Amino acid sequence: MSKVLVVDDSEFMRKVLRNILEAGGHKVIEARNANEAYQRFVKEGADVITMDIVMPDQDGIEAVRRLKSANQKVKIIMISALGHQRTVMRSLEAGAVDFIIKPFTADDVLESVNAVLQMEV
Repeated sequence: MSKVLVVDDSEFMRKVLRNILEAGGHKVIEARNANEAYQRFVKEGADVITMDIVMPDQDGIEAVRRLKSANQKVKIIMISALGHQRTVMRSLEAGAVDFIIKPFTADDVLESVNAVLQMEV
């Protein structure tokens, strides 16, 4: 069973992702913002992180850079309604390995997480 850290300032979105991921056989831990995500990742680890881009304390792209500096092998999937090509490129340049656009389906999330788990980073 893999562990997924879900990072989103929306409690509703964290719950949606938790339900999808747990139904897919993954263990889920949550963080409400970038700082909490960093602390939970350093303390508890995670096989994959899903990261919202727009958050109040620090945007997801900066959070990716910080998490990658803590562990280069961390696998991060960006999730955002901002489906702009520039945002996708900035996320990948920062170290994210995949990008899911809201609104998404359960299949979108599980396919991405399962694919990322197979990647060598």
